[in-house]
Amino acid sequence: MHPEVKKLVESLELLPHPEGGFYKEVYRSNDSISRVALPNKFNGKRSYATSIYFLITSGNFSAFHRIKQDEIWHFYGGSPLYVHCIDENGNYIRNEVGMDIENGQAPQLVVPAGVWFGSSVKDDNSYSLVGCTVAPGFDFDDFELAEREALSTEFPQHSNIISDLTRI
Repeated sequence: MHPEVKKLVESLELLPHPEGGFYKEVYRSNDSISRVALPNKFNGKRSYATSIYFLITSGNFSAFHRIKQDEIWHFYGGSPLYVHCIDENGNYIRNEVGMDIENGQAPQLVVPAGVWFGSSVKDDNSYSLVGCTVAPGFDFDDFELAEREALSTEFPQHSNIISDLTRI
């Protein structure tokens, strides 16, 4: 593990994330939204909002997945991060989260609810440290990890990137 990555993992107390990379939940609101006040897609109450640190290294990736809420990505450091999205209409967009605004990067990105997305580090031998904020708050019941064959069948025009960013 690169010394800077090791330092960040230890200092921020990051844990392995199921979709790839490392994470730590740093905020979960104390108050919650009741099930009856939420759309039907939610199966129980949810915190108002949650936030995590997320660190990913070159040669690794965050596998395609989707959640039931909007997710806001915030760039903190390291290499720019590609966030690959496939929307419900089959449109593929490769977003670049970073600080080089003049060249099309954005320090913040919103991934709409229900969009398939995964991420990869832009530069070799590097890492990306970002934050992800979800509202209503994240719950693993709202998380769906993509299966390569099913997603490629649904979006055959994107089978290459789907193959690159899936594990199952």
